[in-house]
Amino acid sequence: MEKVTHAPHDHYDAEASKIGMWLFIFTELLLFGILFVIYSVYRYLNHDAFHLAAAELDTFTGAVNTLILLVSSMTIAMSVTALQKNNKPLTLLLNGITFVIGVVFLVNKYFEWGAKFDHGIFPGSATLAETLSQGEILFFGLYFIMTGLHALHIIIGLVFIAVVMWKVARGKVHAGRSALLENSGLYWHLVDIIWIFLFPLFYLIV
Repeated sequence: MEKVTHAPHDHYDAEASKIGMWLFIFTELLLFGILFVIYSVYRYLNHDAFHLAAAELDTFTGAVNTLILLVSSMTIAMSVTALQKNNKPLTLLLNGITFVIGVVFLVNKYFEWGAKFDHGIFPGSATLAETLSQGEILFFGLYFIMTGLHALHIIIGLVFIAVVMWKVARGKVHAGRSALLENSGLYWHLVDIIWIFLFPLFYLIV
């Protein structure tokens, strides 16, 4: 009797995948929401000190990073549409552009942080303790924590996008199986939304 072999079952549940991503996004929003509340309370209690400390930040660099992240949200959304239209090269191109933009954001943040470190402005710095008020120290502490946590999310997002690009290139993510790309887009939009709140809080509000 001829032996019948069965191909391994490849379970794919796009809806469950998306629900899982939305739940994850909710927890991330909750985390940053708590940090935003903490920031608001300390700013209310130390308004003048926060105003002085904010003047030390480079508003132009912050604005550039805001602009490029908004562009990256557009490119990753367009990549989903391209995949749904079975345009694999365009999907990879748009994801590649998003990836490069994310790297540019991190490079800008590296130079911005580097300038602060050169002036002795970083957590635990003797310069902070000797020359700045307690309110200003609180401002920079929150600045490094919140923007650093956001930068970590950018790095995670870049890894996510790289994995998706690899799967698209190998044909494992395609028009009929696009949940992974859509989830990477949702995550990247989360990163952008968080920055849209961080930028005015630290750079613009006086």
